[in-house]
Amino acid sequence: MKVNLEASVNSSLESGYTREQALTLAKQEFAAAKSPSDNARLDAELLLGHVLCVASASLYAWPDKRITFSQWQSFWRLVQDRCLGKPIAYILGRQGFWTLDLQVDVSTLIPRPETELLVEVVLGLNLPVQANVVDLGSGSGAIALALASEHPQWNVAGVDQCPDAVSLAKTNASKCNLKRVKFYQGNWAQGLVKEASKPLHCVVSNPPYIDADDPHLQQGDVRFEPISALVAGDHGMADINIIARQAAQLLAVDGWIALEHGYDQGVKVAHLLTSLGFYSVSTEYDYNGHPRVTMGQWQNKRAED
Repeated sequence: MKVNLEASVNSSLESGYTREQALTLAKQEFAAAKSPSDNARLDAELLLGHVLCVASASLYAWPDKRITFSQWQSFWRLVQDRCLGKPIAYILGRQGFWTLDLQVDVSTLIPRPETELLVEVVLGLNLPVQANVVDLGSGSGAIALALASEHPQWNVAGVDQCPDAVSLAKTNASKCNLKRVKFYQGNWAQGLVKEASKPLHCVVSNPPYIDADDPHLQQGDVRFEPISALVAGDHGMADINIIARQAAQLLAVDGWIALEHGYDQGVKVAHLLTSLGFYSVSTEYDYNGHPRVTMGQWQNKRAED
């Protein structure tokens, strides 16, 4: 059943929809529009809860509570945005990642659960107590802030070429009470290579790694995300190659690099790191069984002998 906004509003003016009715109409609208949602019920709950400023549990605790005309208008506009495929995170302006609630917008990628594996990998490395860690292509700041939240003693910084992304990351740092994490605008680690003021113990990155001809770019949420944060040349390997080579110049002896990459790039990334002189190179698989994160340790004195 396709719900007409004007007719729905007129009906709302007369009696007002209950929370339960609003959720039902939204789910019907998603079905009629063939919405990209994997869970129409959850999407409807998130959107209505956002408008009413209540948790999802409240929607079902008081299902017969009526919503106002202005609330209905706001809710239905969000439903229409979702029917067009706009990601829930961009509609709500926030996304959960690790233990953090982050602000997001169209200047950055939406933090994904798969990237939490990258955080887990770095947290499991044998880094110094006061490790110097840099997140290249930091976007919303998700990775850097997650690491800092677990290790307050680490010196964590993030770099992104997009000024809007840097501003957003700083906002998230303040919002999460992690102001000690610093974010800078730059072209990967180019500025750090020039300064080289202190050796790094870990370089971590979730860089663009999708080939420009990949059909997935025309599907789902990625259609709305910044293409510069998704696509890289050389079949998705160009930026990974740059970051790996910069890391070789910046890392302290026995320092680590950890890279998220595409499901079909694990062997390529491992070969790249090995060819540059990294050792203990290994790849971790995501929860779908795909190679997702490859790490390596910079050569020590034994490796140089």
